[in-house]
Amino acid sequence: MSGQREVDPGLFGGATAGISEMAGRSTPDLTDVVAAGPAGPDRDRILNLLASHPDALSRSCRPGHLTGSALVVDPSDNRILVLFHTKLQRWLQPGGHADGDGDLARVALREAVEETGISGLRLVEPPVDLDVHMVNPPSEDAHEHHDIRYLVVAPPGSVPVGNHESEALKWVDRGDLAGMGADPGLIRLADRALSRLEELDI
Repeated sequence: MSGQREVDPGLFGGATAGISEMAGRSTPDLTDVVAAGPAGPDRDRILNLLASHPDALSRSCRPGHLTGSALVVDPSDNRILVLFHTKLQRWLQPGGHADGDGDLARVALREAVEETGISGLRLVEPPVDLDVHMVNPPSEDAHEHHDIRYLVVAPPGSVPVGNHESEALKWVDRGDLAGMGADPGLIRLADRALSRLEELDI
C-alpha cells in the first residue's frame, strides 16, 4: 500500500478525550488513523504492515506489530513524563502492545494510566508521531514495533506512581532528554507533542 494517502486530521476533531470516553467509542479505521499522522518513511512502513499483515495487532506478528504510546505533558510547565523501563533499561514514554485492540489511541491512554498512576489524563488526536524501531527484549526474538504516538495532557501538578514495568518515573524538561540518553525518536516525539500542545486551548 502506498503511504501517500492523505486523511484530513479534522476527522479526529483535534479534541482531548479521557479514558471513560475512549472505553465506549467505536473503533476507528486504523488506516485512516495512520494516514492522519505525520508523513514520512515510518508512516509508509506502518501502512504497508497494515496492508500486508492482517494480524498486525497481535504481538506474535512478524517482522513487527502495532503498539501505542503516550507523551505525557504537564501543561503548567511543559515538562515531560518519562519512565526508566525495567526490561529495556532505558528512558521511554509510556506505551504498550495493541494485543488485538484496533483503537491505538485507547491503547496509548490505557498504558499511560496504568504506567503513571495519574488520574484525569486527556489524549489528543490525531497521533503526533509515528515511529518504527527495533526492540530486543529478554527471552524474545528481535522484532519491530510500529508505534502510534499521541500527546497526552496531565492535570497540572500531577504526581506519578509507577508499576512493575518501570524502575523510576520523573518529570523532565525537553532539554534534558539528550543528556539522559533518550533516543532520537523520543526527542522528535517530544518536539512534536510540545508543538501540538502550543496549538491547544488548555
